[in-house]
Amino acid sequence: MIKNKTYFPLYLSLAVVFGILIGSMLNYPKRNSISFFKGNSQEVKIKKLMDFIQYDYVDKVDTDSLLDGTIRQILSKLDPHSVYIPVSEHDAIAESMNGEFVGVGIRFRMYKDSLTVINIVKGGPSDKVGIIAGDRILIADKDTLYGKNLKSEYIIKKLKGKPKTKVSLQIYRKTKDTLLNLTLKRGTIPLISVPSHYMINDSLGYIKIEKFANTTYDEFKTALTELQNKNMKRLVLDLRGNPGGYLGIATQIIDEFLEDDKLIVFTKNKGGKIDKSFATSKGSFETGQLYVLIDENSASASEIVAGALQDNDKGVIVGRRSFGKGLVQQEMELGDGSAVRLTVSRYYTPTGRSIQKPYDGENGERYYNDRLTRYYSGELTNGDSIKVVDSLKYSTPKGKIVYGGGGIVPDVFVSIDTLSYFGSFNFRTLDDFVFEYIDNHREEVNKWNVEDFRANFDKDELILNEYLLLFNNKKKITAKNSSYLKRYLKSLFAQNLFDENLFYEMLNENDQMLKRVYDLEQEKIKLLP
Repeated sequence: MIKNKTYFPLYLSLAVVFGILIGSMLNYPKRNSISFFKGNSQEVKIKKLMDFIQYDYVDKVDTDSLLDGTIRQILSKLDPHSVYIPVSEHDAIAESMNGEFVGVGIRFRMYKDSLTVINIVKGGPSDKVGIIAGDRILIADKDTLYGKNLKSEYIIKKLKGKPKTKVSLQIYRKTKDTLLNLTLKRGTIPLISVPSHYMINDSLGYIKIEKFANTTYDEFKTALTELQNKNMKRLVLDLRGNPGGYLGIATQIIDEFLEDDKLIVFTKNKGGKIDKSFATSKGSFETGQLYVLIDENSASASEIVAGALQDNDKGVIVGRRSFGKGLVQQEMELGDGSAVRLTVSRYYTPTGRSIQKPYDGENGERYYNDRLTRYYSGELTNGDSIKVVDSLKYSTPKGKIVYGGGGIVPDVFVSIDTLSYFGSFNFRTLDDFVFEYIDNHREEVNKWNVEDFRANFDKDELILNEYLLLFNNKKKITAKNSSYLKRYLKSLFAQNLFDENLFYEMLNENDQMLKRVYDLEQEKIKLLP
């Protein structure tokens, strides 16, 4: 199953934190054991202390939790990206980055007291047995899943399992007012990291990458090939909000754009060892025009992509200064299923830039979520307010000036849309409204096709006004922000009724960064003989 996603700016910072946890990882030699302390005597000291607390301390103490907290505290003194992964979180993080899991193949939400299916993974286990959007899953293998205020984690655990294992479900189908008993076999379900690709016009394509997981390059290559087969000559690569992931996957994608032997990225560890990655001759879009969209939540591997292309004078980087993560982590197992992701090197762009922003050695909200600082400094609304350091000035092969020291500064700046950035409405209420509307008009909306939806959705604004009647009880909606609200409303309907691809296509209508790309396209046409 795939948990329902609500797309609004407040959650973007959470995505960055998750991406920072993932980190940019290299294939460093694994060690059989790891020690946080120098010398056996200090290890014995810590063990004795834990034994004293466990057996002699006056109150009962959860020493496992105490040790977890101690490890976190130690790592927090190093840098913001060295983190502890407890046993309870390890599998979920690994699963996300593997790009697949074993389950029943639904996207769901808890609506009131019921597990409600939003849509189905095509060809997945639920699709094969006839489960449809709007169905309520009441029971899974005799475990009741309604009326208990259950957390999503509990439900996911009940529906997941080993490949080809059976799960018996009792379904309530609201449209027929009937109960169904179905048995299905769990299967491998993809976790999509390239959720959208489409042709903007006859020659300009668009690809959105949400993270860099194991399957991302294959997804990207499929999307790129499909668009090239549609005569794409120029591409918009959208990395906004992308928190990063595997460095090796990012370099594979960069390789599609750069000529043979171009330097992509290099890393340097404490001992001064340098590892370099170069482009090969396999790139299929080396001569195509490229636009890369970034923002303040584009981090890690996203910045490697943007930096490699910018330093090699490939394409145009459009947007706002990226997050600023230039540290590389290696995952090290601790022997009990938990692990640490320890910073082991720094990475540098081809011109030699480090784009790691300053940190004080401690983990903190201020480091992870500095967008308010950037906003109040004027950086998010005025490109001239981006602070650069002259001593960190570099030059690309064609003489373009670029800067290190805290993120990738775009070639073309685009201000935030303050209306959508901080949110002028209750997005959770909007998400609930969309679900309830579809659930109450299931037979009607099931007749909609993509072409009619794209061209004619809510032209009379009856749906918008129905929502405004509810929303105006809490906050006044102006004519200005109702335009954005209508676009977001259409996007959510697309997501619930069709797929993520159409969600992004609708959300991108009148998008400020894409508008700037259109302007750049027109400027280029004017320069042609």
